[in-house]
Amino acid sequence: MRIVPIILALVIAAALYFVVIERDRLIALVSNQSSTKTTIDSEAVTATDNTTTWAGVSDGVVRVMALRSQLREIDSAIILRGQTEAARQVIMQAETSGRIASEPLPRGAFVKAGQVLCEIDPGTRSATLAEARARLAEALARRPEVEARIPEAEARVKEAAARLKEAEINANAATRLSADGFASESRVASADAALSSAKAAVISAEAGLKSATSGLDSLEASAESARAAVQRSELDIARLKVTAPFAGVLETDTAELGSLLNTQGGNALCATILQLDPIRVVGFVPETEVGRIEVGADGRARLTDGRTLSGQVSFVARSADPLTRTFRVEVTVPNSDQSIRDGQTAEIMIAAEGVQAHLIPASSLTLNNDGTLGVRLVADDNTAQFTAVTFLRDTRDGAWITGLKDDARIITVGQEYVTDGVPVHAFYEAQETSQ
Repeated sequence: MRIVPIILALVIAAALYFVVIERDRLIALVSNQSSTKTTIDSEAVTATDNTTTWAGVSDGVVRVMALRSQLREIDSAIILRGQTEAARQVIMQAETSGRIASEPLPRGAFVKAGQVLCEIDPGTRSATLAEARARLAEALARRPEVEARIPEAEARVKEAAARLKEAEINANAATRLSADGFASESRVASADAALSSAKAAVISAEAGLKSATSGLDSLEASAESARAAVQRSELDIARLKVTAPFAGVLETDTAELGSLLNTQGGNALCATILQLDPIRVVGFVPETEVGRIEVGADGRARLTDGRTLSGQVSFVARSADPLTRTFRVEVTVPNSDQSIRDGQTAEIMIAAEGVQAHLIPASSLTLNNDGTLGVRLVADDNTAQFTAVTFLRDTRDGAWITGLKDDARIITVGQEYVTDGVPVHAFYEAQETSQ
């Protein structure tokens, strides 16, 4: 039989006996031993029976420990956890297919804006460009000939219109003379035939004019097509060189010499480039403190290796993260020597206006029946009173809260055993002055 568990159970039972049954004597003993930190409110004690012992409190009054707290200005810096992030990151991909004809650059290399990262073999692109230019020149050379046909066709239309008018006059004259008996029927028939022929000539001339005009339109379309082919060929040749859009560092090797980049197959990666100067330090601030941060405010960041960075707030998100209900904050920091890497852990401190708050033991916080966070106070009539508070920050010295008046008597021991309106007899602790 093991005796150690039995002894341990007896010790726990004895401890529970003193905590539950002999609680008053135990608290009095602890209170006497810690008299250097606790002061007794003589006025509150005298109001009962002028004694300093727990036993002197009348029945029905709950004895509690309380703290006289006053508003103090909390440290103005907002402290966040975050990480460094490159100001810009671009995955460079080729816009035309072909084999790489340039030597690769190694990852970690620094590149300048406009520097060639990957160069593709031109292949037959020069011949394609020359063919497109020849077609354009041919279309432009045919333009004077096609344009000359239009005035000629217009002249034929005018000539046919004049002949039609003459034929109409002759036909009318022949018809009148025949009605008076001065012209034969054959003359009338001949005049009608001439009129019909004149009308056909007008229709033919107008068709010729339309043909000449459509020929010019067709030539314009051919010239535009040739012009577009030239531009496509020139653009395709210009895309043979993939250049860096900004100065930065290569995160990956550039494409290997001889490798095939295929824009249709999705294998067109040339390299990934980062811009690390300046660099951003990104953190997420809770909604209780986001209103204290402004763009342009001074910010500092401390890396895990001990280095301290200084910069300014460049961005505060207007929309909260749907999961964490926090807001993204960015501090821009110079990084001319590129010594700060992307993704390093950092502690961010952002300067903000000070806030008046109370520093209380975290154990003093409690919840009411509705689940609202708050504390219980000693009211003016020496009864317990629940007051909702806003939690700001938790430190090793206690919790910073707002929502209380300048002077507050906060119950620190026994707040879970009283409700609103219950009479209490409070003994007061001396408030620590450290922050």
